[in-house]
Amino acid sequence: MAIQLNHFQSSLLKQEKQPKPLFFTSSKTKNFGVNTAASSSGQQLIQSGEVKPILPKDAATALNSEGFKLLDIRPQWEREKAYVKGSLHVPLFVKDMDNSPITLLKKWVHFGYIGLWTGQNFTVINPNFVQEVEATLPDKDAKLLVACGEGLRSMMATSKLYEGGYKNLGWLAGGFNRAADSDFPEIEGPEKLQYATIGGVSYYFLQLLLLLQAVGKE
Repeated sequence: MAIQLNHFQSSLLKQEKQPKPLFFTSSKTKNFGVNTAASSSGQQLIQSGEVKPILPKDAATALNSEGFKLLDIRPQWEREKAYVKGSLHVPLFVKDMDNSPITLLKKWVHFGYIGLWTGQNFTVINPNFVQEVEATLPDKDAKLLVACGEGLRSMMATSKLYEGGYKNLGWLAGGFNRAADSDFPEIEGPEKLQYATIGGVSYYFLQLLLLLQAVGKE
């Protein structure tokens, strides 16, 4: 197992050379302690081999030849920018609709420090996540490749799904952000899949940098 993990880490480092977004973003939630525990549990499942890590460059083989179904667990506002055609969708995080005074204060702080720059909403864990996956895919023997933007949220999702009885799980290592254009050829939506996580002011900085890069190549 140690040799396999070393080999995988080496492959992931090579994957780092692929084009990737210039800004890193993440959803802030009200369940930080729970999220950290779920992430740790998901990491342990991957390290033990219970969950299979799959690099974006190997995803097409997993989907087309190994029988995996792609489960996109990103929130709706990320998915509508770009998604893999034919993928399943159940969000692990949903927008926090609580408007109590304390939560409103947290939302304003979040907006000032994070939301304005990244475009990320203040979110909570979807309490019905596993049940919604069960409704979408009742067969718990099915192979599921769980994916998000950066890989952290999908790591949490694998932990919850494993506890819910899904045992044939794969994890998209590094998330869609690490994917090359050729890794998922059939993409729906107005944006590149690699940039769908980026929003807010950072999105406009990204567009400006991409424009400058394009001009520089002329």
